Amino acid sequence: MPDRDLRFSIDRGGTFTDVFVEAPDGKSGSKQTALKLLSVDPDNYPDAPREGIRRILEQLTGKKHPRNEKLDTSRISSIRMGTTVATNALLERKGERSALVTTKGFKDLLYIGNQARPRIFDLEIKLQDVLYETVVEVDEQIVLPLGDEPSKRSGKNPKQDSQDYPIEGKRITSQTGEVGIVRRSPDMDSLRKALQGVLDKGISSLAVCLKHSFLFPEHEQQVGQLASAMGFTQVSLSSLVMPMVKMVPRGYTAAADAYLTPHIMRYIETFQSGFSDLKEVQLSFMQSDGGLAPTNRFSGHRAVLSGPAGGYVGYALTTKWHGYNADKLQLIGFDMGGTSTDVSRYAGNYEHVFESSLAGVTIQAPQLDINTVAAGGGSRLFFRAGIFQVGPESAGAHPGPVCYRKKGYPAITDANLVLGRILPEFFPSIFGEDEKQPLDAAASKEALKKITDQVNEQGKASGQPDKSVEEVAMGFIKVANETMCRPIRALTQMKGYDVAAHTLACFGGAGGQHACAIARALGMRTIFIHRYSGILSAVGIGLADVVAEEQAPAAEALDDASLEGLNKRLNTLESAAKEKLVEQGFNKDELNTERFLNLRYDGTDVPVMTLCPEGGDFAQAFEETYKREFGFVLEQRSIIVDDLRVRATGKAVPLPEVGEAPVDPGQLPKPDKLTKAYFEIGGLQDTPAYLLKNFKPGHRIAGPAILIDEISTIVVEPQCTAEVTANMDIKLDVQRPATSKEDLLTECDPVQLAIFSHRFMGIAEQMGRTLQRTSISVNIKERLDFSCALFGPDGALVANAPHLPVHLGAMSEANRFQLWYYTEGPGKKEGIQEGDVLVSNHPQQAGGSHLPDITVITPVFNQGKIVFFVASRGHHQDVGGITPGSMPPMSHTLAEEGAAILSFKLVKGGKFQEEGITQLLMAPADLRDTIPGISGTRALNDNLSDMKAQVASNFKGIGLVTALIEEYTLEVVQAYMHHIQANAEQAVRELLRDFSKSQNLKEVDTVSAEEHMDDGTPIHLAVTIDRRDGSALLDFEGTGPEVFGNTNAPPAVTYSAIIYSLRCMVPQEIPLNQGCLAPITVRIPPQCLLSPSTEAAVVGGNVLTSQRVTDVVLKCFKAAAASQGCMNNFTFGDDNITYYETIAGGAGAGPGWQGRSGVHTHMTNTRITDPEILERRYPVVLHDFSLRQGSGGAGKFKGGDGVIREMEYLRPLTCSILSERRTFRPYGLLGGHPALPGLNLLLHSDGRRVNMGGKTTVQVKGGDRIQICTPGGGGFGAPEEGEAADYIEGDKKGLDRAVADRAGRWVKEHSAPVATGGSVARYTSAAEQA
Repeated sequence: MPDRDLRFSIDRGGTFTDVFVEAPDGKSGSKQTALKLLSVDPDNYPDAPREGIRRILEQLTGKKHPRNEKLDTSRISSIRMGTTVATNALLERKGERSALVTTKGFKDLLYIGNQARPRIFDLEIKLQDVLYETVVEVDEQIVLPLGDEPSKRSGKNPKQDSQDYPIEGKRITSQTGEVGIVRRSPDMDSLRKALQGVLDKGISSLAVCLKHSFLFPEHEQQVGQLASAMGFTQVSLSSLVMPMVKMVPRGYTAAADAYLTPHIMRYIETFQSGFSDLKEVQLSFMQSDGGLAPTNRFSGHRAVLSGPAGGYVGYALTTKWHGYNADKLQLIGFDMGGTSTDVSRYAGNYEHVFESSLAGVTIQAPQLDINTVAAGGGSRLFFRAGIFQVGPESAGAHPGPVCYRKKGYPAITDANLVLGRILPEFFPSIFGEDEKQPLDAAASKEALKKITDQVNEQGKASGQPDKSVEEVAMGFIKVANETMCRPIRALTQMKGYDVAAHTLACFGGAGGQHACAIARALGMRTIFIHRYSGILSAVGIGLADVVAEEQAPAAEALDDASLEGLNKRLNTLESAAKEKLVEQGFNKDELNTERFLNLRYDGTDVPVMTLCPEGGDFAQAFEETYKREFGFVLEQRSIIVDDLRVRATGKAVPLPEVGEAPVDPGQLPKPDKLTKAYFEIGGLQDTPAYLLKNFKPGHRIAGPAILIDEISTIVVEPQCTAEVTANMDIKLDVQRPATSKEDLLTECDPVQLAIFSHRFMGIAEQMGRTLQRTSISVNIKERLDFSCALFGPDGALVANAPHLPVHLGAMSEANRFQLWYYTEGPGKKEGIQEGDVLVSNHPQQAGGSHLPDITVITPVFNQGKIVFFVASRGHHQDVGGITPGSMPPMSHTLAEEGAAILSFKLVKGGKFQEEGITQLLMAPADLRDTIPGISGTRALNDNLSDMKAQVASNFKGIGLVTALIEEYTLEVVQAYMHHIQANAEQAVRELLRDFSKSQNLKEVDTVSAEEHMDDGTPIHLAVTIDRRDGSALLDFEGTGPEVFGNTNAPPAVTYSAIIYSLRCMVPQEIPLNQGCLAPITVRIPPQCLLSPSTEAAVVGGNVLTSQRVTDVVLKCFKAAAASQGCMNNFTFGDDNITYYETIAGGAGAGPGWQGRSGVHTHMTNTRITDPEILERRYPVVLHDFSLRQGSGGAGKFKGGDGVIREMEYLRPLTCSILSERRTFRPYGLLGGHPALPGLNLLLHSDGRRVNMGGKTTVQVKGGDRIQICTPGGGGFGAPEEGEAADYIEGDKKGLDRAVADRAGRWVKEHSAPVATGGSVARYTSAAEQA
């Protein structure tokens, strides 16, 4: 009887299952067999992996294995499987019914998450729902005391503060040495009753996440023991699933584990039930980290990237050819499928991340760093508003592209078919109703012709020549390629790597059709396509190591004294990890281990998982990695150890050897077909098509050519050459064509318009990533309170990455002021020179928003002239003033709010002017005689570091702009700058015309709205729309005067609110730029709330009044009910420590959607600090962060609820709240009810409750609490049946009754049929299609 000699590796994907098997060839080698079959085919088999094994067993043994009998396993040595079972369950929300147990006060924590919305211009905020059905709160609490030694957290006299404000409870110590005080232990009797109620609902899977359980797991263990004893079949304790700091991602991870693991285990049981006996078969599953785990150690949260991880391992271990340099080889993995493309990087070591999001769920676990972009063969093609768009919508597998014969949509596959790059006769005939028809090339061409007619019709108006169907199809291919290039640039350039130095490792069904163009666009010279590229994930699973990991938390500084203890703990973890592998049959001497410390600089929250280097110097290894990633190191800062980690691996199979191809392989085979194919270089031309199986090692094929095998097509473009390696893989050499820049045209082309839109946006995005990576402060690095943008030589906005809306229009005003200052103003004599970097923050005079927002502006020179500007604006931790954090609620003058900088050369002649900027930031202290309590900046070092990060961000932008000019010429780049602005302008003009018609307005007519600030100051807006040219006058006449407070808003802030509101209402995706304001004339009366004097306080204008201006604009256009209308700015601190946060509220409902609860809206989108990070870093206890039930307005579509956030202080601090909507409620629209206003309470330790009002500063003592209840969002449409009502206060506002009636009819017509959407834009588009 033969030995167990068959090794199966299987990738069960969403559409296809790939089976790869290795068997002895009788010559001391192995024979490889591959099979691809549908993952779901219930009419023919119950389980695809088992069916694949059955078919191969029949093929290799010659024996029948009937489907209705258990499979004989006597020849099977091992089965390794990657599966999308977990991924699909997460995407489709079809996992196990589950419940969450969490600390009292945090039942909605995972719903709120980090409070940011994913798409800033969507009025309908769509976020995935939580995974669990119900929540049980446990009344338990562990507090981190102040400690004995002075520090930023503990203060100057922690022992005295601890005596004055004692924390009652049992003192405990964690394995990290950190001390906790148990104020309350879980009440097991009441918990038992609550859990019984969960069981009674039929739920038997439980996730448990208690605050600080990663340090003190005892309470979670008690809950777990009780739940298991009661009959819960799956209990996922967050302290076991992933013992790392951050309650939110750890809670998500535990919830995912409880949701997915039972689902996976059921699948595994079903799979195993089809075999006679698997006891002697090594059955293991691929994990997201690229390692294999046995069945009993495989869990849901480690399985979500199982299939893509196989592909990563596959290309990482097989991309090699004779003569390659293994030490220098850097790879970009390019896996293009039907709906999306995965890109990743490998350079000798697997690159892991430890926190990532999928389907709205943040998973905290080791995962290969794989980035997904929504562009694949099924990505749909659109021509909208004069621009080519590819995706993000996908045609999917059903109905699929047009050529699938299922009445599908035009997609990238159709474009490739029209261009002759896919040949139907070599493609499986599996289409049509009988699933026996070939691809329908005629239907694809007809669909593309319809789009071509649209393109040509619009082109005639601007005098453009007609395009052929092939030119349009090629245009879509070019746009798709640029979409896929963006994440590759981010993956390399943002980490300090040269993208052109990489080899493109291409796999996946559609990748070979685009590889040459992608490589050429990125400057890559080599492409490698494995012979099994169509099933490389299965191959990678077969080559993967078996992995066991152990991890433990830590909390100590890295130094010589601590290193000894850390190494002892690492030794313990290593022994435990090795033991897991020994249990699976490995010998200890066969195992490899890697030891890691998760390190970060003190005061930051960006840890770097650092591999132990030779010699064991973790600090040096950390600093080298940090400098390469972030561009600098932090001198004189302690390095903190957050976690210890050990990864043990056992190699189960040897890696394949690389052979040498013969020098003379003989003549090329004759082409299997001579066809016509269209290429960017040379257009339509004769192209030979070959079957790959007819080649021999050493053959070289010059492009153009098409290479075909059973599961993929490779397009060899002109000026590229394919070489067949000794292993029958394909290596492509790519040459960049010598294009003449004189041939590039400045006339607007819709294809180039889309490409330049991507490139301009990519510049702003990469600037933002650079700023986030290189900054120091919590505000910029973690809360993401910053924006980056590209501007024209006149200061007009060209592209703004989707950062903070409140910065959008204001930054353009800042650029224009600096341009005026140095060309016509006081700085004219000095001028702007190459190497200068400008800094400013003055709100009234220099286009600032408020003083903490510091703008750094750098000109881009070309041949001695300024051709662009790049700029970054970030909210700095402190810039001085009368309160810590520089957000004083009771300021009356700008001087009280901190340092005001009109214009200063931060970098002059290439030198950073540290002394000068320090003087400016410390200047407020000079006013102490006239302004009591005022201070210069309290965070000078962080200010300087963050400004250097902004300079670095701008420098990155300059490099990218310069490269773009080098590629296309300055004339072309600036031409498309104007074309993109014109495209946005046209979209806004169409919006204004459409609104005017929908409301039955006259050709020139006016609508108006009014809102009030809490002090009664009105903001009045009249919008006069001229339908003839699509223009509008926005007149704020009637707005109240400047106030003796700080809610005055500089004009730049009003422009930001207007440009944001218009962009939200445009019914298609357009780049946000100055063109949005071109059809708009804004009139702001002088000396009013929106145009204050230069001395007026404005800190609240940026964060509060901006929200109210947005409300007024959207109210005029009846786009949505009011959102919370506030940012709830909260600060606390003293001379040594400062903390600032903005707090979420309710979103307004709109035509067809409910308002989202507990989310940031409109002019802000900053994240909030995780509860555990907050309490470890600051002397506070967070008691409550939950939804404020019932605070959203009622309506046909209900407004979102606000939140409750309650915080206790462990020692005396100064606390400030700056908020609005505490008096006037967020309005409902068209009969919808208003939401509840907010409320700020001071809860004294003696039980007194005091309403703090909307704006105040208080001194708190240890034991005091502040509770902030944020406003909800207004409802939309009357909650009862009948005619849609007017605004709640419509008649008081003097609103024309006829306008209200027309609005009522409009909402009836538009709101009823909408079931899905995502914004006013997509809603309108859906309505038009209907």
